[in-house]
Parts: sequence; structure tokens; C-alpha cells
Amino acid sequence: MMNNIRIIIADDHQLFRNGLKILLDAFEEFSVVGEAGNGQDLINIIKETPCDIILMDIDMPVMDGIEATRRVLEIEPGIHIIAVSMYGEEDYYDKMVDAGAKGFLLKDSDINEVKEAIINVFNGGNYFSQELLYNVIRKIKTRENETKMANLSKREMEILNKICEGLSNQEIADTLFISKRTVDKHRANLLSKTNSKNTASLILYAIKNKIIEI
Repeated sequence: MMNNIRIIIADDHQLFRNGLKILLDAFEEFSVVGEAGNGQDLINIIKETPCDIILMDIDMPVMDGIEATRRVLEIEPGIHIIAVSMYGEEDYYDKMVDAGAKGFLLKDSDINEVKEAIINVFNGGNYFSQELLYNVIRKIKTRENETKMANLSKREMEILNKICEGLSNQEIADTLFISKRTVDKHRANLLSKTNSKNTASLILYAIKNKIIEI
């Protein structure tokens, strides 16, 4: 049986927060334990209210979602943050990933997709809305390629593909018949070569450079 997942909703639109809270509270495995209208309010809340997941709006007054994500993770590194955004905010996605966000949802996502994202991220994975990814790709195609492809070996490319499939280091090792220690080393090299801070950043890199198809 899954533990009760404690959620805080951070968004400056009260009607959106109210609607999302009603939908989330309908799932017995979820519990909305707090709401914040801006990043500063959120910082104050997490100091008093333990939570597992924050659904984070990017564009908020006083303190935006990017800065709030950084600050939250400095205070409570174990909290998982999912960005909840509108179309047109793609330019902020890299900044949210760098700040530590583990997933992205569009505000008009179906509640079942929201549920899937929360459970995935709570269990240590990442979640990117397919609609959102298509939008990111479309934007990338309209401008010059800003990043040079890192010089990845064939084995590193194999491992990057497995990471994008959501496999753990142990699962990758089992699939490729190599040791977990070898996978750990390749993963560290991938992070270094692509200037990625975490798995979410690696996945975005793979998408932008057409290493994986969506």
C-alpha cells in the first residue's frame, strides 16, 4: 500500500489552487497539506509543514517558481518539485531543471496525468508532459542549434538512452551485462560532458539533441 503523499500547491491563482486541491483530495493516496500564492509564502509554509511534493507555478509574484525551487531545496533537499506551467513558458524550463525540478506538467493536463506525474516523481523518477515536450521541440527547431553535441562514446549513448527510458543504474547494468560501478562511472561522465546537473537535465539534453525521439 502506498504511503500518503503530502502535497503543497504553489500558484498565484486561488481558483486554480482550489480546483486542483479538490481533484487531488479525491485520491486516497494524496493529501494536500498546504497552499501558497507566491514563492515567499511557500518558503514560510515548508518550514512548518512537512511535505513530499510541491506543484510549483513558474510565474508567481514576490518570488517566482525558479528561485522558490532553489530555496526550497536548500532548506529541504528531500522535497520533489514538479513545475506546473502554461504554454509559452518553455524558455524557463532549463532554469527550472537547473534549480532542481523533477517534472513538468501543463496547467490543462488531465488529472490522471497529474496523478501519474506525482507518483513517478515521488518514487524517484522524472515526468515530462508529452504535449509540453512537443512544444519544446517545436521551439528548438525554429532557432539555431545553440549547443554543440558532446563527444559521447557509443556506450555512453547506450546508457543515456536507458536513462531516458527510466531505468535505474542497476537495471542498466543488468540490461547491458556490465557492472553497476561501470554504469555509475558512465553516468558521472555523461553529467560532466553534457553540463547536466541531474537526470531531468540529461533527459532535456537528449531531447534537444535528438538522441531520443518523442
